[in-house]
Parts: sequence; structure tokens; C-alpha cells
Amino acid sequence: MSQLITSSVSVSLDGYMAGPSQDEANPLGRNGTRLHEWIFATKSGREMIGQDGGSQGVDDGYFNPDSDEVGATIMGRNMFGPVRGSWEGSNWRGWWGESPPFHHPVFVLTHFERPDLVMDDTTFHFVTGGAELAMSQARDVARGRDVKVGGGAATLHQFLKVRLIDELNLAVVPVELAVGERLIEAVGQWPSGYECRNIVPGEGATHYELVRTGSAGQ
Repeated sequence: MSQLITSSVSVSLDGYMAGPSQDEANPLGRNGTRLHEWIFATKSGREMIGQDGGSQGVDDGYFNPDSDEVGATIMGRNMFGPVRGSWEGSNWRGWWGESPPFHHPVFVLTHFERPDLVMDDTTFHFVTGGAELAMSQARDVARGRDVKVGGGAATLHQFLKVRLIDELNLAVVPVELAVGERLIEAVGQWPSGYECRNIVPGEGATHYELVRTGSAGQ
């Protein structure tokens, strides 16, 4: 069976993965872009936005947006966009333009129904039945490949609370936000049921590899 994983979730030293007041001009909230600067210094990160150059060191090895081992992604509504309430009347199509970087099906958790959104080689499915239904649907289409769970923090908390994520990879960035969307209380204070397997310093972030210590739901 495929595993549920996260890939290089950026968090601050004080545990935040986004700043406050997310809107269209600030997709990661105020000051949240500081958490992703390490990504766009890498070759893979720059390729994702159509630019040349970038480092090919440790950070680049951890950030790989086109991994063949991932067959589907699950994300929360905030990661998809700033629209709140009903989707009716909204033409929002995501932060990524007409060619999203996923290249596989994406399942968006939401309380409001919306038809599938087909874009290039990525289709967004809007799931109103909760995290476990999204997981089941994502695994069906992943066909044995891993399922990546993206942000935001509220979405990750849903999966971590019932220990559905098998591997949680955090990229800890040497900044403090003090306010925003918090994933952990502090570095070293890991979610219940998870332990740190490996710590790898990179050029712009330190990579913490966490694994679940028991079965899902325990």
C-alpha cells in the first residue's frame, strides 16, 4: 500500500508554517515567504518557476516537486487559494497558473462542493467528506505510489491527530515568525506518535525526518 508522506514542509524555528493574514497578495501570510527562500535557491525550485540556475546541494535533494514516487497530493483549501465560503461565482484556479507543478491528481479538502478543475496534466478534485475520504480517493488513483499531504497547518493537524501520515519531513528555516499558522510548538516538540529518525543540515534549512512510531489511528 502507498504511504502518506510530507515533503519538505517549511517551518520556522518557533513552529510556524505560514504567517498571518493570508490573501491573494500574501499566499503564505505576512512574512511567510521567508520560509520558502531556501526552495527557490535550489535548482529544482528555480526550475519549478521557469528559471535557470540554483544550487544542487542538500536542499535540492530534499526538494523534488516532480517525484515519480508520488501519485497524488492532498491539500487544504488555504493551500489552494484565498477564497472563503462558497465557490459559487469564483473563478479561482489556484496559485500556480495554468500549468500547476503537480502532474498528478490533487485532492482539495473543502466544506463546499465544486466540480473537478482540469488544468494541463493536473486535475483538482474538491472533497467535502473529510481527510480519510480524501486519503482513500488519493490512494485509489496513486496506484501504489505515495500520496503527498501538503498544507496548510490545519490540514496537517487533521492527519497527524489520527496518525495517518507515515513520514513527516520538515525543513526548519532559521527564522522566527512569532505569529501565524503553527504546526509544532518548537523544534524538538514533535507531534504525538512521531519520532525523529534523521537530521540533515542543508544550505538554507535543516531537514528533520520524522516517522510514525505505531500504526495509523493508534
